[in-house]
Amino acid sequence: MPARRPLCLGVLLLLLPLAGALGHGDPAGPGEAAEGPGEAAEGPGSGRAWLRFRDLREPLRKAGDLFLRSWALFSCRVWPETCSLDEEAPTGPLAWSLPLLGRQYLDILTTWFCRFQDCCDHGDCRVSNNFTGLRSDLSVRLHGQHVARELVLTTVRGYLELPRPDKALALSFHGWSGTGKNFVARLLAENLYRDGLKSDCVKVFITLFHFPHPKYVDLYKAQLTDQVRRTQERCHQALFIFDEAEKLHPGLLEALGPHLERQAPERRAESPRAIFLFLSNLGGNAINEVVRGLLKAGRSREEITMEHLEARLRAEIVASTDSGFGRSRLVEEELVDSFVPFLPLEARHVRLCARDALLSQGLPCTDEALDEIAKMMVYVPKEEPLFSSQGCKSVSQRINYFLP
Repeated sequence: MPARRPLCLGVLLLLLPLAGALGHGDPAGPGEAAEGPGEAAEGPGSGRAWLRFRDLREPLRKAGDLFLRSWALFSCRVWPETCSLDEEAPTGPLAWSLPLLGRQYLDILTTWFCRFQDCCDHGDCRVSNNFTGLRSDLSVRLHGQHVARELVLTTVRGYLELPRPDKALALSFHGWSGTGKNFVARLLAENLYRDGLKSDCVKVFITLFHFPHPKYVDLYKAQLTDQVRRTQERCHQALFIFDEAEKLHPGLLEALGPHLERQAPERRAESPRAIFLFLSNLGGNAINEVVRGLLKAGRSREEITMEHLEARLRAEIVASTDSGFGRSRLVEEELVDSFVPFLPLEARHVRLCARDALLSQGLPCTDEALDEIAKMMVYVPKEEPLFSSQGCKSVSQRINYFLP
């Protein structure tokens, strides 16, 4: 609470011009005539000083009330859990509504404060849902993934704009390593939450790190269920990211099922929004074969659509013997809303990743440097090298050769 005192003083100082404006104007009351020139020469014993003070009392009272009301509005935005503002504003000369400029100024002040610390005790106040920024990031910073870009943007935005969604949104990202699955998950966190991956409403689970020992699966199930439940109680919009999802124990996949089921109509209003992302290399070979076949047939990469990929991708996910993901209830009961394919990256996409990495570190970006980095990567298949075997994953390490 001590931090609120300087803010209170700051708001008061910022409102002083407004308070001064209330005191300007005709000093006489609405029904009183102004003093004549002859009365101005009267001495202090005439009571004129008291009359002036009496005339100032009302503007000062209004200025004080306006400040208190403005501070209450600001406090309710920043600390909603302690808000004591009446639901209905009292009527009166000011009607307790700030002018447009005042409301805009209050918005700016609140935004500035929220850049430095949480505005409340939970993560909801940090939700931004910046769809314009998300579209820009997916278009400019993500390379070679036009199918994933449109599918993710359309699906996520459509879900978050629903007034009462009937279930959590579950997206499963599939493709080779380095094609952008983790990158897109990070972009989602950065544009849906002001604190990005550090938000209390974003939870990241890496299978081999968080759930390394199969013999402790019962303990992991209890911990995971509790973590999901507590996060959804804390946040009206939560994001859960599961990296290496193909390695999740079947028991953990089963434990997630109830969180992805459709809700009864009477429970939809109270159910918080939640997005579950499953990141997996599963299905990468099927995606690559389809893309390679279409390219050899003379199709351009940009002509490839979800219709070309969906059937083969689903078939490989279900048929995989190395993972239980395809045989889990998440897939069998269609609790996963969309399988998002990430296409294999070509040399031209590696060059774009290298350009971004060089510029981000303030290094000179020349065609020679980009070509050199692209040549360092391994391309497959051997008989017709088309795709980077690691996508853009090791590009950031490659640019170390160009450090001064």
